[in-house]
Amino acid sequence: MKPVSGWSYTPYAPPFFDAGDPYICRLVPGTDSLHLEWLDKDNDTYTVSWRKRGEETFSATATVTGDNYTIQGLTEGEEYEVQVSHGEKKSRIRLARAGKAVGTVVNYLHPEDPAYRFSGQYLCSPSMVRHPDGYLLASMDLFAPHAPQNLTLIFRSDDDGETWHYVSELFPCFWGKMFIHKGELYMFATSTEYGDLLIGKSTDGGKTFSTPTVLLRGSCKCNVAGVHKNPQPVIYHNGRLWITHEWGSWGEGYHAPMMASIPEDADPLEPSNWTFTDPIKYDPKWVEGFISGPSSGNIEGSPVVLPDGKLYNIMRYDMTKCTPDFGYMLAFRVNTDDPEAPLEYDRPIALPGNHSKSIILHDEKSGYYYSIISRIIDSEHKHARNLLSLMKSKDCEHWELVCDLLDYLHEDPQKIGFQYVDPMIEGDDMIYLCRTGINGANSYHNTNYSTFHRIQNFREL
Repeated sequence: MKPVSGWSYTPYAPPFFDAGDPYICRLVPGTDSLHLEWLDKDNDTYTVSWRKRGEETFSATATVTGDNYTIQGLTEGEEYEVQVSHGEKKSRIRLARAGKAVGTVVNYLHPEDPAYRFSGQYLCSPSMVRHPDGYLLASMDLFAPHAPQNLTLIFRSDDDGETWHYVSELFPCFWGKMFIHKGELYMFATSTEYGDLLIGKSTDGGKTFSTPTVLLRGSCKCNVAGVHKNPQPVIYHNGRLWITHEWGSWGEGYHAPMMASIPEDADPLEPSNWTFTDPIKYDPKWVEGFISGPSSGNIEGSPVVLPDGKLYNIMRYDMTKCTPDFGYMLAFRVNTDDPEAPLEYDRPIALPGNHSKSIILHDEKSGYYYSIISRIIDSEHKHARNLLSLMKSKDCEHWELVCDLLDYLHEDPQKIGFQYVDPMIEGDDMIYLCRTGINGANSYHNTNYSTFHRIQNFREL
């Protein structure tokens, strides 16, 4: 074995773990089909074999030249096992359930497929960026409760999201946000859940990455305080680049918001260039007389410049044990003149998506702020994420519904989820990457898809 000095960006194959050769790197179920992609080492013919799950032998095969194939004629709702072979070499047997998804499927993982069990079973943390060379990149990580949670997959689209293909996978990398700075691609992430805060750079479109720089040391355990984050916007303001994250854990019962920042002209890979605000714990006195009850505080903020010209962090707010028990975010002011000063609580903001991550974007053309939220409509289903809605506001305080984008209120809220959207405004359209649970997901939270969506002419809705 050879030593590793930084991020690995090829398929991770730890000792005694059969990753498969050929390596199946992408699955896309359809209503009656299954598309698969594998890494083509031999540039020769391959045999694709499939069967219904549980059958002893493969019932169908196809001879394929290249690195992808679409199996047709499957039965909706049926689960299948698929394998790719080349001579004596064989891939892992992968699982998929034929069925209808939403949007364009970037990637899929069956909830019982152990292909990434060294990290997790479910797809999470959607991040998307437009590369200066024109193509889109999408990333997602692999999580599961009590699992290591340390792998991120990256995919690319050369046709504005119509089709996608595999690029690489980063290990160890979790909760990552891709962003472009001075024409170059960066990944801002943790090593694992509550682990070290890392940043690395790619100069070839995500195929390879530099050795990541450690910015903060974490705990790597959900019951001990460490770095918590998610793919959130990178904001340029007052000559600095700003990114939000938190310090804490669910096990400790708190998450204390923080901001990381760096001068715009400084090297992001040099740790001494970064400054962090001191974390600030939730104080129930902030909302005394307005909201009552215990709360673990705030996570997954959306940094945004408000009409007063100041930078704020508008954060997801845990109200599950409060009265009322949903419907508000909390806004914090960022002291952009003192990058080490803790965030300062400002006010609650009514937005009925506070039990899931959301991102606020300012649209310069219309002057409106927009957000795509997992909208909550009543206390009985305050954790439901089966209604995805587009909201807008002139002042980021008074929000109105534009339209519902994905309405699955008629489906079981425990099994359907649209959440953690990473949106971008491009011309007259808004595009977004979604963490999606549908078609046999383990739960609304433990999702099996990463899906791409386009809202055409969103300002006219």
